[in-house]
Amino acid sequence: MSETSTTSSAAFADLLPPELTNTIGRLEFLARTAKEGSITGRHTSPHKGFSVEFAEHRQYVSGDDLRNLDWRVYGKSDRYYIKQYIEETNMRVTIIVDASGSMDYRGEEASGLGNTTHLSKFEYARHLAAALTYMFIRQQDAVGLVTFDTEVRKYLRPAAKPSQVRQVLEELHNTEPGNDTSCAATFHEIAERIPSRGLVIVISDLIDDAEEIKNALHHFRYKRHELLLFHLMAEEELTFPFKKFDHFKCLEVDGRRVDIDPATIRASYLERVRAQLKAIELACGQMEADYVPVNTNAPVTETLFTYFSNRKAGSR
Repeated sequence: MSETSTTSSAAFADLLPPELTNTIGRLEFLARTAKEGSITGRHTSPHKGFSVEFAEHRQYVSGDDLRNLDWRVYGKSDRYYIKQYIEETNMRVTIIVDASGSMDYRGEEASGLGNTTHLSKFEYARHLAAALTYMFIRQQDAVGLVTFDTEVRKYLRPAAKPSQVRQVLEELHNTEPGNDTSCAATFHEIAERIPSRGLVIVISDLIDDAEEIKNALHHFRYKRHELLLFHLMAEEELTFPFKKFDHFKCLEVDGRRVDIDPATIRASYLERVRAQLKAIELACGQMEADYVPVNTNAPVTETLFTYFSNRKAGSR
């Protein structure tokens, strides 16, 4: 067996275990807004075609296919009109995964995939990204991947071919958390690099200035992308349960350790965390983006199933 085949097998086994693929098989994502794609699919296109769902009439011009003339309208108005229909298309999906140092935090109580596996935030993000990639490719949508820390580390352009699953999983499998976080600046760069409107999925702990993050997320909406944000936080980051005086290690910058008495900072820390979460949630609401707060203590399968159930219920 070649080294490439071994890597692919390891990536699939690590990132798409049976419990995840079984969950994915019951999920479906339909875009809420028109998307630009290259093949026939299940999402509404911004362009008018000649498919199944009627859209509108337009006046006949020389060269139009006479088979699409609406003779009823002609009988009433004595003018020629063409029937236009909504064209369905595949969707371009760009999955953005935070690979900064803070994502390496591993909560002590994390339940991972539904067993006793303790996942770091980055490992959790990899499983989410792998599952979503697998699901969208099954839908014949095009999927791309971006990993970043202070800058873009890898950019895989969206593709709808089955082999894209292997490429994305291999990249996720081989990526490890690295430098500081620079969410806002990197989001601006990515927004300019994505060529056409589609779905942008961000998987990150969003440790950056909230106002700058909000401005960067607006950049995606300005480019007319639909936005889905998985905001990953470990249980300890949300509740700060630490009680005894101890030293805490910074996972970014220089890895320095700081001696802290948790009791003296708990209240102010929790206040800042709640303010950050609320600010980003409100910003997503204003942009009509899907905001999914994720406690990495919850199984990945539960996070996915809950989100898609809520999305389906909300679209009725």
